Order: sequence, then C-alpha cells, then structure tokens
Amino acid sequence: MNCSIARALDQIGEWWSLLIVRECTFGTTRFDQFQERLGIARNILTNRLKRLIDVGILEKVALGENDRRAGYRLTQKGEELFPVLVALLQWGDKWGMSLDGPPIRLVEHATGEPLAAVGPYSSSGRLLGIRDVRMEVGPGGTPSTEAVVAARNLAILGAGSEPLAEAGGQAAQGSAPARKPRAVKEG
Repeated sequence: MNCSIARALDQIGEWWSLLIVRECTFGTTRFDQFQERLGIARNILTNRLKRLIDVGILEKVALGENDRRAGYRLTQKGEELFPVLVALLQWGDKWGMSLDGPPIRLVEHATGEPLAAVGPYSSSGRLLGIRDVRMEVGPGGTPSTEAVVAARNLAILGAGSEPLAEAGGQAAQGSAPARKPRAVKEG
C-alpha cells in the first residue's frame, strides 16, 4: 500500500508494540520489567522486542559493567514516536477517560504548564482540524494516489477544493457530491 500511515502501522501498529514504546518512555529497560508492567507472555514480548529492534525503534544496550543482561532503549526513531503517544494519550483522556479523570498529566518540565493539544498547527499557531487541511499528492504519489487525494478533498472539503491539475490548468474532476458532516453530540 502506497501510504505512509500503512507503512508506520506495519512497524508499530500492533497493540503490544506501542505499549512497549510507552514503557520505554516510563524508563523501563529490562525484559522482566516489561513483562511485569505489561502482563505480557514471554514469547509475545520476545517477538515484539525483536521486531522493534529489527525496524530500528529499539536497540539492545548493556545495563551496566557488572550486569551480564542487556536492556532495551529507544533509538532516535523510537523517541520520535513520543508525539504519537502524546496524541493517543490526549485522545484517550478526552474520549476514553474514567470518571475520576486522566491517570497521568503531561506537563512541561521547565514550567509545569500542561502540554498543548498535539496536532497539525497553522503557521499562525491555530490547531487545525480535518476540514482545515487539503491533501496534495507528494513526490512518492502514484496515479492511484491522485485519485484518492482528489476523492478525499471532495468528500471532506466539498466542491472547489481540488487543486488545479498540473497539465492543462483544469481543475480535477470528481463525481461524488460533498457530504455534509453529521452533528456529533458531545457528552
């Protein structure tokens, strides 16, 4: 699938993989710690750790000079998953939270201020939603990517949202009418 989300999920999309990455952000390094904190079977943990090492998200490290066992830590690639975890945490706090409130609060270490919502921001600093962003075909796009992008923009943004085609200056044509978003009751 020619999709960056699909490629990312191929590496980290399995339930245990993101929980292992989360544990690394909590300072967990040893196999037995992962197993105890996650309640995961040894064989599954072994397989997930190996996969995360194979794709470059984790690396094995010596825990100490006198300790023969190896530990695990995030690589730079793994550390760059932190915003993904924060976004999932914030989404879970909003839509899956217990009546008591969130179990963990993330605050900036230097100021103690809560983190702002993770998301795409405009150049002026405004948080953008799905209807504020138009998709365009990237350099790795294919003709099928062009069709997907055009259909998405038409469905989400409506008529007139299509960028001008590169050849001929004609607007991309779509056949589906724009759908009106359903009202969602918050509660």
